[in-house]
Amino acid sequence: MRSLTQRFRCIGHLFQLWSDRRNRRVALSAAAVAGLMLMGIAASDGQFSYFKNFVPNGILFPNPNGASQTYSSNGGGIDLTGLFFQSIGTNGRSCGSCHQPSDGMSVSAANVDLRFLLTQGTDPIFRTVDGSNCDHNIDVSTLRGRISAYSLLRTRGLIRIALAVPSTANYQVTNVSNPYGCNETNSISMYRRPLPTTNLRFLSAVMVDGRESTPATGTTKITYSNYPTSLVSDLEHQSVDATVDHAQGDGTRPTAAEQQEIVNFEMGLSTAQSLGYVTGPLNAHGAEGGPQGFMSEPYFISMNSSVNFLVPALEQPGGMVTPGDGQFSAAIFNTFDDWASLPARDPRAAVARGQALFNSLPINITGVAGINDDVAAGGLVSGGIPSLTGTCGTCHDTPNVGNHSFPTPLDIGTGDPNPSSASANLGGLDITYLPSITVCKTDPGTGLPTNTCKTTTDLGQALVDGNFDHVGKIKGPILRGLSARAPYFHNGSARSLLDVVHFYETRFGLTLTSQQESDLVAFLSSL
Repeated sequence: MRSLTQRFRCIGHLFQLWSDRRNRRVALSAAAVAGLMLMGIAASDGQFSYFKNFVPNGILFPNPNGASQTYSSNGGGIDLTGLFFQSIGTNGRSCGSCHQPSDGMSVSAANVDLRFLLTQGTDPIFRTVDGSNCDHNIDVSTLRGRISAYSLLRTRGLIRIALAVPSTANYQVTNVSNPYGCNETNSISMYRRPLPTTNLRFLSAVMVDGRESTPATGTTKITYSNYPTSLVSDLEHQSVDATVDHAQGDGTRPTAAEQQEIVNFEMGLSTAQSLGYVTGPLNAHGAEGGPQGFMSEPYFISMNSSVNFLVPALEQPGGMVTPGDGQFSAAIFNTFDDWASLPARDPRAAVARGQALFNSLPINITGVAGINDDVAAGGLVSGGIPSLTGTCGTCHDTPNVGNHSFPTPLDIGTGDPNPSSASANLGGLDITYLPSITVCKTDPGTGLPTNTCKTTTDLGQALVDGNFDHVGKIKGPILRGLSARAPYFHNGSARSLLDVVHFYETRFGLTLTSQQESDLVAFLSSL
């Protein structure tokens, strides 16, 4: 194993080669990569030794677009000796293995690949329980074997989540074509990005499929009337499940007191991009970027609900300023309003233009389960609605945060194969690295599969509640801190924020100029 000094020397040599380039933006990007490498080096040593045992509020964590910050309201920073960063299972992992301060309390694929390089695939994140593409018929005894076994984790930052089909499911899994060998039809392997363990006070459901916020798993649906008690109890339950499932614990830890300690730590964190390489500080010239700009952001479940505004019977109480006031604003973000008056060629003006597009660009929403389908299947109205003119804020309505303020799972097609090309999803992004899963609704009388079938790469909420109508439905993520945690979407299908923009263009038939694309990326990368 190389010494820490040798590793720094190697990284320094690579950085020198890159920064010798005369293009300033390339050099700045190299600085971000070098910073990411330093974080990876520290992570590979078991803790962020670069910062000793404590990361004070205000520390900048470099990423390809600038730098993010994570502020803690508990103790003025992140205690790296705390329970969140301790191994309390049996395989050497901690919560921090997949939720790193350098990566916006998630983990980027670049970080994972670097850790593989530095440890030759022995870092605790590389465990066959869920870090490998499959958990059987694989060989991790050699470096070549580990390179192959952990390819999805290294290149897409994906963890394999194996969930049993509920015994009460009204569907049958008729076929699983998994390129890595996990072809079982009774326990389905899903491949998902670790969600950030920060900005959690804005959550309306825990986990991408909501499985930690539903009576189906013994947890509680988060509603206006029970928030934040329900959120805290769901997160405590999740801390146990995560330790058992990912760290291979025996269920005795975390104890009730330890659960509370972990959740208190998580609930006190706020993360956002705070510096852009071309914009400079994101809180300059009247802007309110960075985590301090929204640490006191007001919030309640169903706040600014775009659905309640359209159908008052749903997502109650709704409201913008006070619960139930009947108001809704499509101007989801006002973080960079003051930059709109800057000269057009100023990079900060591009961020403001991107914000305006996010808030106002008309989108013809079609084929989205959870919006366009029948109300009985989770849609908005009886009989469904073929199309709905909305904006980005229709699904990302929480002010200055960007997730949905009510637990409304949707399927926009990030995991669904395109009928004209199964190698791509409905937004044209490559999904050949994911399994193809076909499920058919069963006849209630015979229990046999019918001809009503769906093919997707992730069953979403349907693996939690067993409802065929919920196949592929997941929640939308909080958008703060995007630059720190590439790739994007729950399955890592968008390698860059430009890929994210291209997905929406293809999926919903948007016609954007290259300038508009660039402006949207500038905005998203500044969150």
